Amino acid sequence: MTTTETVWLAIGLIGQVCFFMRFFVQWISSERQKRSVIPVAFWYFSLGGAAILLTYAVHRQDPVFILGQSMGFLIYTRNLVLLGKEKREKAAG
Repeated sequence: MTTTETVWLAIGLIGQVCFFMRFFVQWISSERQKRSVIPVAFWYFSLGGAAILLTYAVHRQDPVFILGQSMGFLIYTRNLVLLGKEKREKAAG
């Protein structure tokens, strides 16, 4: 395996770790509150994982993977925008 291949493998694995962390954070938060919750960190890990995996997918030139990560990236971004709007509205009044 070349150094370039090793770097790209590491990038893909880091993206997968970010993606796993979103589930881990959600699970721990839900256990602590004894109900199902989705913390803001879930969306940040989702966005980070999607961005890294999208980069990896583009490098691999995998259209299925690119499409899937692109859609997720948009959805996670929208959720963060909505959460920011909700937070500003609560602060305002």
